[in-house]
Amino acid sequence: MSEIYGLDAFSPKEIAQKVQSVGVTKARLPFLQTALLGVLAGAFIGLGALYFTLVASDASLGFAVQRVLGGVVFSLGLLLVVVAGAELFTGNNLLAMAWADGKITTREVLRNWAIVCAANFVGAAGLALLVWLSNHPAMNGGMVAQTTIALAAAKTAMPLSEAFFRGVLCNLLVCMAVWMALAGRSVFDKAVAIVFPISAFVAAGFEHSIANMYLIPLGMLLQPAGGAITWAGFFHNIVPVIAGNLVGGSVLVALVYWVIYIRPARSDG
Repeated sequence: MSEIYGLDAFSPKEIAQKVQSVGVTKARLPFLQTALLGVLAGAFIGLGALYFTLVASDASLGFAVQRVLGGVVFSLGLLLVVVAGAELFTGNNLLAMAWADGKITTREVLRNWAIVCAANFVGAAGLALLVWLSNHPAMNGGMVAQTTIALAAAKTAMPLSEAFFRGVLCNLLVCMAVWMALAGRSVFDKAVAIVFPISAFVAAGFEHSIANMYLIPLGMLLQPAGGAITWAGFFHNIVPVIAGNLVGGSVLVALVYWVIYIRPARSDG
C-alpha cells in the first residue's frame, strides 16, 4: 500500500511506525534537554497566540474572516515546534502509541508529560511577561490589550464540561496536524499539513492548554487592578482543558491508530 505514496509522502502505516519510534526517543531524552525544548515550545505557541490576538483585535473583519485568518496565523506556533524543534505537551500526547505497544513504560510517559507541561508553562508565561513589558498590547489603540483581556476572561469563566470537550476537540486536530506533518518530506509539506487542522481548531474556538498558559497570564497582567481574571480562574480552565487535550490526543488519535496499524502487526507476529 505504501508504494502509492511514492516519494511524496509516507503512508499512514509508516507514519504510525514513525510516531512510535519518535515517542521512544522523546520519552528517554535527558531532563535538561526535555525541559529546555519544553520552554521553547511554550514560547512558540505563545507567539502563535500573540499573532492570533493581533488579527482578533481588528473589528473591521467579518466574523468568519477574523476566525479563519486568526487560525491561519496561529499555526505559526506549531510550525515553529515541528520545524525548529521543541517539545509540546499536546503533541507529545501521541506517546500513548509507543506506550500501548510496550515500547515505553507508564513512568516514562508520565515523566515526559509532567516535565514538558511544566516547561511549556514557563515558556508561555515567560513570553506573556515579555510581551507585557514590551507594551505590544497597546497596538491598535489598545484593542490588542482589550482583546486579550476579553479572551482570558471568557476562558476563566468557561464551564468545566465545556472546557473539557473543547480541549478534546482541539487536541484531536492538533495531533492530526502533527501526525500528517510526519508524512511530509519537506518544510512545505509539513506547513500544508499543519495549517488546515490548526486553523480549524482556532476558528472553531476549541481550547489549547498551552495557548491558554500564555493568554490567561497576559490577561491578568493587562487587566485593571481588581480585575476578574485570577489564578483560581486560570486553574479552573487549565485543569479540564489539559484533561480534554489528553483524551483528544492520546485516545482519539494515538490509541485509535495503534489499534488500526500497530496492533494487527503484533497479532500477525
